[in-house]
Amino acid sequence: MRSNHRELKKRAWAANLEIAKRGLAIYNFGNASAFDPEVGLVAIKPSGVAYQDLSVEDMIVLDLEGKIVEGRLRPSSDTRTHLMLFREMRGIGGVVHTHSTYATGWAQAAMPIPILGTTHADYLDEDVPCTELMSAEATAGDYEAETGVQILDCFRGRDPSRTPMVLVAGHGAFTWGKSAEQAVHHAVVLEEIARMAFVTRAIAPAAARLPEHLVRKHFDRKHGADAYYGQGERGRASDGERSRRRAGATKRQRPSRNGRPEEI
Repeated sequence: MRSNHRELKKRAWAANLEIAKRGLAIYNFGNASAFDPEVGLVAIKPSGVAYQDLSVEDMIVLDLEGKIVEGRLRPSSDTRTHLMLFREMRGIGGVVHTHSTYATGWAQAAMPIPILGTTHADYLDEDVPCTELMSAEATAGDYEAETGVQILDCFRGRDPSRTPMVLVAGHGAFTWGKSAEQAVHHAVVLEEIARMAFVTRAIAPAAARLPEHLVRKHFDRKHGADAYYGQGERGRASDGERSRRRAGATKRQRPSRNGRPEEI
């Protein structure tokens, strides 16, 4: 039977494969989901299935209340956390959860990742936040929904589009983005930031936070109102402009007998 949501499932499938490809997970650790706001549906990895065994057809499609719309397998055990983030964080189109080594190390220490260098400041202008440890009462309840509550509590007063990542104390990492692809990108960045911070503190345990003027410079040049990093709309040449530039670059000239240059 042909799927009515194949593109959504394909995005979720590709994001999950990228988790493993980028070394963020082993075996069946972690999961990624993709959200289509136009239809209010989410596609997510099935529970306990190894990445190398995943197919597009294996992805589970649910509505935001958790009702399965399409799929034969049981969805990820973290589904309720993903759904809560999609319901409460406007503008996100993908969520990733990993137990990547360095990010999870900081989460197990129940510590935010300090902003120690410009690589971190290129993505965030604050420490990577860490939730509180979950209480015994919350753990005994709807654990995955309570994980979502932990994250949302941690983001009171924070803009999730500005800080697209969090450590869940004692557990692991969650990231999100405008798409599932961007959520994976943020998971890769988070792991690298976590590794750099670990190495820095191993070399210099008293290493101080990056000065605010450097934080502001690096964050604002990529994300500020006057950002100039990368190829923005102004800096992007159209296909026609690129073709003309290439054509011009291949033309060589030589002086002619009458003094006018000739193309060769």
